[in-house]
Amino acid sequence: MATEWRTARGPLSLERPRIAGILNVTPDSFWDGGRHASVAAAVARAEQLLEEGADLIDLGGESTRPGAAALPAAEEAARLLPVAAELLRRWPNLLLSIDTNKSEVADAALAAGAAIINDVSALRLDPALAEVTARFGAGLVLMHSRGTVAEMAGYELAQYGEDVVGEVCAELGTAARFAEAAGNAPECLVLDPGLGFAKRTEHSLAVLAGTGRIAALGYPVLIGPSRKRFTGEVAGGLPLELRLEGTIAACVVGILGGARILRVHDVAPVRRACALAEAVRLAAAP
Repeated sequence: MATEWRTARGPLSLERPRIAGILNVTPDSFWDGGRHASVAAAVARAEQLLEEGADLIDLGGESTRPGAAALPAAEEAARLLPVAAELLRRWPNLLLSIDTNKSEVADAALAAGAAIINDVSALRLDPALAEVTARFGAGLVLMHSRGTVAEMAGYELAQYGEDVVGEVCAELGTAARFAEAAGNAPECLVLDPGLGFAKRTEHSLAVLAGTGRIAALGYPVLIGPSRKRFTGEVAGGLPLELRLEGTIAACVVGILGGARILRVHDVAPVRRACALAEAVRLAAAP
């Protein structure tokens, strides 16, 4: 299991699970759309996430909810960069992750001091992004998905054979090899199986149960189950506001399977639950 993640702002130890607090500055994200669109609101939310124990902030400017339209790079940058600048002014040592699939946005954000790029397309939508992260020595999250921004959170491309986890591992492995060929160090890469992205509930459950197989590819694993549709469907179709317990359960399962980074909206309860999950994992280790 990897013990460190190299980023553009220095290494992050993975000796314990790390939590990425989600900060969306979009008007249309599925959970917190519009709440943090202003710089002041975004900074206030970041402060809350950090106080609750977030180890890094994952800042997003483009929604990936089902049917969402892709933003022009200039519009996405206009949403992200003023917030990023203020966050880094307030917290100079902050590990800031930028959720983008566009090389132009990634370049500007890393130049402004961001440490990590979180690409929900695993370099499919803009392969040039790999060269940008390599140039900055940035951390790079490669998330499994299929299709365009408008398609990836839907079910149209959720077509798998008998081994869902094997297909996800193969596609993530291809993305990781591409990233390394572009100059990214293996120590900078993190894999995300993309729970809920081009996956029906049964696919997300299979992938979550197979976290260990993804970790066996040799890179740290990040999971992002936060209030996703599958966490409500397994409990009878719960709405967004009642999916916290399912989110926590998914995070615990992920930790026990070898995930080292959790991307969530609800930092404090996840942090508390995963402290116990990590203790159990260590107790079971040979």
